[in-house]
Amino acid sequence: MTTSTSRANAIQAGLGAGLFGGVAIWLYEAVVWAGIQHLMPITAIPGNATGLVFGHAIKQALGIWADGLGLVIHFGFAMVWGVAFALVWPHLRRRGWEATLVALCMAPILWVCMHVAIALAGHEHPDYLDPQIIIGGIFSHIFYTVPMALRVKFRLA
Repeated sequence: MTTSTSRANAIQAGLGAGLFGGVAIWLYEAVVWAGIQHLMPITAIPGNATGLVFGHAIKQALGIWADGLGLVIHFGFAMVWGVAFALVWPHLRRRGWEATLVALCMAPILWVCMHVAIALAGHEHPDYLDPQIIIGGIFSHIFYTVPMALRVKFRLA
C-alpha cells in the first residue's frame, strides 16, 4: 500500500471514528449530565458547544440555530481529533501501544486542549479549577477517546 493510500485510509478512518466518538460522548452526556446529575436538560446538549465558544448571550440570540452551530462545532472537532489519532496510530501500533491505553492518556490531554481554547475564545466558561468540572470533563472525554480509538484500530487493522 502506498503512503498516499495509507494516509487516505487513515483520514477516512479518522473521520468515521471521530463521528462515532462524538456520538458516544453525547450519549454519555445525555445519560450522566442530563439524566443522572441534572446539570442540563437533554435538549441543551447540541447547543452547549455554541455557548462554550461564543458565550451564553450569542447562544440565546441564535435560538434554534445555536443547536445547529453546536452540532457543527462538536462533530467538526470530533472528526479533527479522530483524524489526528488515525494518522499517528500506525506509528504507535508498530511500537506496541494498545489503542485503549493511548485513548485513556489522550482524554485528559484533549480536555485540556479543548478547554484552554474555550477559555481563550471567550470569558463565559465553567470554572476550570473546580475539581468536579475537571473530573467530569476528563471522564466524559474518555467516552469520546476510547470508542474513537478502538474504531480507528478496527478500521486500520
